Amino acid sequence: MGETLSDHQLSELIGLIYDCALEPSRWVEAMEAIGRAFRSDALILTLNDLKDGRALIDYSLGWTPEWRQRRDQHLPEVNACLIEWFSNGSSLDEPFVASRHLSSEYIAQSPYVREVLDPLGFSDVMHLFLMRTPEQVSELVVMHHQSFGTATDHEIRLSALLLPHLRRAVTISGLLEAKELEKDRLVEALDQVDIGVILASEDGSILHSNRMATETLREGTTLVDDRGTLAATNPSATRELRKAIKCAAHDRASLGHAGISVKLGSGSLRSLSAHVLPLERRHLGNGNLPQAVAAVFIGKPPRWQTAAEAVAVEFGLTVAEKRLLFVLLSGSPLAEAARALGVSPNTAKTHLSSIFSKTGVHRQSELPRLAMQVVASYPNIGRQGDGC
Repeated sequence: MGETLSDHQLSELIGLIYDCALEPSRWVEAMEAIGRAFRSDALILTLNDLKDGRALIDYSLGWTPEWRQRRDQHLPEVNACLIEWFSNGSSLDEPFVASRHLSSEYIAQSPYVREVLDPLGFSDVMHLFLMRTPEQVSELVVMHHQSFGTATDHEIRLSALLLPHLRRAVTISGLLEAKELEKDRLVEALDQVDIGVILASEDGSILHSNRMATETLREGTTLVDDRGTLAATNPSATRELRKAIKCAAHDRASLGHAGISVKLGSGSLRSLSAHVLPLERRHLGNGNLPQAVAAVFIGKPPRWQTAAEAVAVEFGLTVAEKRLLFVLLSGSPLAEAARALGVSPNTAKTHLSSIFSKTGVHRQSELPRLAMQVVASYPNIGRQGDGC
């Protein structure tokens, strides 16, 4: 079974995935990190433009050119399995796992298994679907060696956690790889992704914010537009943010190609961060937005009522436990939450202990991160209504 990632390791991995959005060559490094998380040393990442019949992204890890070519010769069989799987109503949010979704009889007689997987010692294959439209198809394929065994529930949970971040990064990366975008096309491209992206100048001036970033700035929960300059509601975060943006212009060695994450919130929002990346000139195409030195990726804070509902469904919380979770996610200490709900402190402690037992969380401070993970696993959560 794969090892559970620590908060720091998970943050580093997600940050690396977003690095790939504007620097696609970093996908190789990201795939190595993803492979370690899944305990796999053989992965394939593709993004194919069906209109033009070309690959916008095509990276392999642990495959020789000869074996990759041999594997690709069996794509008709692989695609037939996936088409049948989708025709049965399967969701893009669910990974296709050969050991779980193919019969032992099929695996025993499969030419793909016999001629590719068995000789390489692979015991299982997992497909994560990043994009599947009439124009583009993208997936991450993770192979597990016989020494590892077949994919477990741990890998399924990890795939659900990483999937929304992989989708966003591949979407942006593919759009920017497809062509050098004119400014109006860049705006259109960035508006298609469901993560906030801000292009900033050296002094922190906001040169462009996409639709999601504009909404975040308007809400003013973590970031604000301070007379045209990007700022955080947390003063120390503002200082770190502006320092990182300035480094993107003058001191890339200290910032690094991987950029830097700046913690934005405190209290129930302490796990939210902005990821600042140095911006290569070629990303802007034809000299547009010449003052842009950094791209700032920001996540949208979850609506805690919706998040509490999602966690309750995922882990089978009672109504009382769900109500307590909502108040705690909103930033209240346990004693204050008990008063707000009209229950005794001991009752609140009992409910909290039950929440910990059901979710596997051990500290109250970990609940916001858990809620955001659950929300991230279901892309449509939080897009209807105003929540709280």
